[in-house]
Amino acid sequence: MMKASCASALLVLTLAAPLMAQKFEGLAATPPMGWNSWNTFQGNVSERLIEEMADAMVASGMLKAGYRYIVVDDGWEAPERDAQGNLVPDPARFPHGMKAIGDYLHARGFLFGIHNCAGTKTCAGLPGGRGHEFQDARAYAAWGVDYLKYDWCNHGTANSEETYKTMRDALRAAGRPIVFSLCEWGDTKPWTWAKDVGHLWRTTGDIMDCYDCQGAYSLGWKYILDLQAGLEQYAGPGHWNDPDMLEVGNPGLSAAESRAHFSLWAMLAAPLMAGNDVRRMPDEARGVLTNAEVIALDQDALGKQGFRFMKHPGKQIWAKELSGGEWAVCFFNDSDETVQLRIDWSNLSFLSGAYRVRDLWQKKDLGRTEGEFRAPLPSHDVEVLRLTPAR
Repeated sequence: MMKASCASALLVLTLAAPLMAQKFEGLAATPPMGWNSWNTFQGNVSERLIEEMADAMVASGMLKAGYRYIVVDDGWEAPERDAQGNLVPDPARFPHGMKAIGDYLHARGFLFGIHNCAGTKTCAGLPGGRGHEFQDARAYAAWGVDYLKYDWCNHGTANSEETYKTMRDALRAAGRPIVFSLCEWGDTKPWTWAKDVGHLWRTTGDIMDCYDCQGAYSLGWKYILDLQAGLEQYAGPGHWNDPDMLEVGNPGLSAAESRAHFSLWAMLAAPLMAGNDVRRMPDEARGVLTNAEVIALDQDALGKQGFRFMKHPGKQIWAKELSGGEWAVCFFNDSDETVQLRIDWSNLSFLSGAYRVRDLWQKKDLGRTEGEFRAPLPSHDVEVLRLTPAR
């Protein structure tokens, strides 16, 4: 009898374990879009800042364009947990607590994102989540959190896959569906193991507002772009490669570089998380961030990440398969001089038949894929075309 009881209990545990060890499904069917505080404000965040940013995103049309997640990155916490081990928001900067932030955002149609870290301390030296995963997940659920960005500072010798699985299970146990964003900087190739752990995972170190610079963990967007080639097989609905947040509208990029950066992130089916000061956003940056036709490439329901079809000196061609037999093609001039595009459509072997061509930045139709396509392309700029089967 004892052996039978033990065997039955073991069977129950064996069957139950896979059910517990699941991320929330049905989230992030398309890449998340929103805004994150880090790129511009780093740890200088506050209740007032987040509320002002939400209001500015409504006024600018960003909410209407699809930017729904507002993520409070590192810096929101008090230096220590309370006597019960609970996370505590900084009382001076978040006097009404984090649930009040969530309520404010939800009332305006946004979703609430928050940051913490898989180590003992966050990158800013505030309390991390290691050893408190289930306790913290219950707090996030109680505050109305919809999105958790989980960083990788101060992790010691921890195994990344097992550490992130622990937080995934904690979120599941807390019962509130939360998009789980893994931010371990691509150190352990999360694209090879994180599909069942999180909804998106960083593929590189941190981005900064420059074109092609390279530091230890501060990288230009063009440098990051080159590292995405070949990762397209790992992305799809509910599990996305994340080449980090957008620098559109920040001072280190030219207008052409902002436009190219945004276009290529859309081709990558990357999360579109703005990182500028929306309150002081010039019309040029707003025009980039709210271009509905380029956003539609990123948010296409087929969920295919684009791939680099060709790389020649001064020119790259990226292609993205879309729903309904359509394609997006992005020509990128990565040189320092204007180049002349001369494209024979028959050389793009992924195409089949004739297509109607639309320019997504000029917002005009260009005819059909017959003969050559010719256009000047300025330095660090893009030509983005949507191809629709000509039936």
